[in-house]
Amino acid sequence: MQNTSEQYDAVIKECRNLFQKKMKDYGSAWRILRLPSLTDQIYIKAQRIRGLQENDVRKVDEGEKPEFIGIINYATMALIQLEIGVVEQPDLDGLKAVELFDKHIARTKALMENKNHDYGEAWREMRVSSLTDLILQKLLRVKQIEDNKGKTLVSEGIDANYQDIINYSVFALIHLNG
Repeated sequence: MQNTSEQYDAVIKECRNLFQKKMKDYGSAWRILRLPSLTDQIYIKAQRIRGLQENDVRKVDEGEKPEFIGIINYATMALIQLEIGVVEQPDLDGLKAVELFDKHIARTKALMENKNHDYGEAWREMRVSSLTDLILQKLLRVKQIEDNKGKTLVSEGIDANYQDIINYSVFALIHLNG
């Protein structure tokens, strides 16, 4: 599992680096996005990955990796929005945004480590296409929970689904990296 932890950290380092750069370029404009908007953005990226996996012809010269990175960053933004709420105007400076990013990634990694222990790193035997399908399934669940105004009878909440989406995306990137 030590190798998994190091691989996880390497993927997150790349995602965090991009998050920081985009914070410098755009500020925290994403803070105005409501959860369904973030969910839809993640859904579009996951659908694009599935299309790349299924189609022989690509009309845009970008692969799966940038899309998985985008999914990780948008899902982390969603976790931040769940914690501190949506605002009408950007309100976070780069340092605070990265601090929140790190906090939610640390929680998400801890969840991965616990599940990884219990499941015996079963994800290593999975295909990237299966991880993509699981991400899409989680997104459909999130959409249903959002349509139910956040209420569930017996299921995990939206936050747990976003965390799973992040972890599946990290696993996919570990596979794609090598």
